[in-house]
Amino acid sequence: MDKKTDVSILTWILVAFCIVNIFFLVTGKLGFDAKGLGIITAVALTLAMYSFLYKDNPVFKIAENLFVGVAMGYWIIITWFNILKPDVYEQLIVPFFKDTGNAPQYIVIIPTILGIFMLLRFSDKLSWLSRWSFAFVVGLGAGITIPNFIHAFILKQLTFDSLIAGSLPDSINNFLILLGVVSVLIYFFFSLEHKGVIGGVSRIGVWFLMIAFGASFGFTVMARMSLLIGRIQFLIRDWLGIIQ
Repeated sequence: MDKKTDVSILTWILVAFCIVNIFFLVTGKLGFDAKGLGIITAVALTLAMYSFLYKDNPVFKIAENLFVGVAMGYWIIITWFNILKPDVYEQLIVPFFKDTGNAPQYIVIIPTILGIFMLLRFSDKLSWLSRWSFAFVVGLGAGITIPNFIHAFILKQLTFDSLIAGSLPDSINNFLILLGVVSVLIYFFFSLEHKGVIGGVSRIGVWFLMIAFGASFGFTVMARMSLLIGRIQFLIRDWLGIIQ
């Protein structure tokens, strides 16, 4: 379809949406208050987001940018009140101007500088300083996460006590977990050529990877379907009032 047809379709949809909501307000189905106007706004944003199913359009772009802007503003406020204000402002700056009985926490200067360096990512000349902050965050996260991950998901699954303890179904499940962990690790072990026994075990690892990816994708699809069902229920219950 050409641009003129798209504009015509969008105009008629907006007119129909306005007529329906005016009818709901006049008949009292929706109250002319904060709740009623909030429902209308939520419906408009919901339909605007799902209009992308037709094609990319200006209404979708407006809703998308509005969502990103509101989310950014929300997280800025949360970051200020939960992190910057209690950990930086009150610990480092307030003791300089007000007698709080506590000395300024100068150690806070280091993470504050690293946080400022992250904002320099938007500068062409000083963006290289942000690499120090990201390297620190990645290194710290890896140092904390990797040992815990190995202990929880690898070492505990490599113990043979879990294979002989408990009932037969539990032993089978633990054996499958052990087989999956070992075969996947061997698949990613490239120092040996994947032939013979190593090749056979690595192929088993591929099957476990495919099952894991499929389960993850299915879980993601079901989560999106749950969001869609929630939005549809909102439209036909809170807006249209078809169901109670």
